[in-house]
Amino acid sequence: MAKKSKPLRVHVKKTIRRYLKDMGCTEPENLYQSLMAQVEPPLIEETLRFTGGNQSRAAKILGITRNTLRERIQRYQISVS
Repeated sequence: MAKKSKPLRVHVKKTIRRYLKDMGCTEPENLYQSLMAQVEPPLIEETLRFTGGNQSRAAKILGITRNTLRERIQRYQISVS
């Protein structure tokens, strides 16, 4: 019988909880922007890898426009092969 994987949301929640606990008394600033800056680049990179570099397919999978994807590729200096 195949092992059922937990939803990504569960892993993200645990990681954020651990991060906040590790911060102790120091409150993080701009947590949303910091998180997005860490999560968005690998999300885009792996989606592009999955589509063989096809930006139109990657944008569709991500649920964003191709122009938005191209902006993010430039912002994060992601290499597209």
